[in-house]
Amino acid sequence: MSLSRFRLITFDVTDTLLQFRTSPGKQFGEVGEMLGLLGSGSDKKQLSAKYKANWHRMNQAHPNFGLKTNIGWENWWRQLIIGSFRETGAQEPEEKLMRIADHVVDMFKTSTSWQHCYGSVEFLNYLKLKQQIGTKGPRIKNEGAPFKIGIISNFDLRLETLLRNMKLFQYFDFVISSYEAGCTKPDPEIFIKAMEASKFQDLQPDECLHIGNTPRHDYLGARGVGWRSALINERDAKDLKAKYGQDIDEKHVFPSLYELHKKITSGECNL
Repeated sequence: MSLSRFRLITFDVTDTLLQFRTSPGKQFGEVGEMLGLLGSGSDKKQLSAKYKANWHRMNQAHPNFGLKTNIGWENWWRQLIIGSFRETGAQEPEEKLMRIADHVVDMFKTSTSWQHCYGSVEFLNYLKLKQQIGTKGPRIKNEGAPFKIGIISNFDLRLETLLRNMKLFQYFDFVISSYEAGCTKPDPEIFIKAMEASKFQDLQPDECLHIGNTPRHDYLGARGVGWRSALINERDAKDLKAKYGQDIDEKHVFPSLYELHKKITSGECNL
């Protein structure tokens, strides 16, 4: 498959371009242990479990990092982190736990916590080179770059900083976080905002490709607005179809960006 049919290609971030070095809950537990708030390995495991439970609880009570309930993304994280410590029996003063929470928030926007997903940098280099070289043909109706590359991610205001710290920001023509957009994937509005950000006046949905790791938010969300999409997920495609329905095409599921890149360059990919 040639990418020349697409005028907009967007990516998710977490577990598509970047992944945590270890799970967020485990990293959180390690911070607690390092700062002397935990005594044993079992306490660290308990804190990790509390972190995961509170993550889901906060998402339910305060969607989109607290934007809708006006607590703000920083307080959203503070409540999550401090609440997790309290639930494991931490008796430290609130001021100390606040400092720890802010430390964790800062840590989660650096390479201390993140690493590149397999094949992500190579694939972005490939796309950027194609963009710079340009292509000729009747489908290219705009002047300049034949296609744009963007980010659509359910993320807070640290997203641009994270991308810069991980040396990825330069690959993208625009970056859209759910917090800034005021809506989260799979809401059609966030994909529409990406089309607007491309600045192509006559861009059509079927000229857009979104690449992400979650079946519902990325793959089905994009297809729900008429886009093409690719799913980066290590789970077996048949298992994904069984859970999410027949709308997931097995030919569109790849274990990594490396595999997607390889299929595209060999002409074996059909999105």
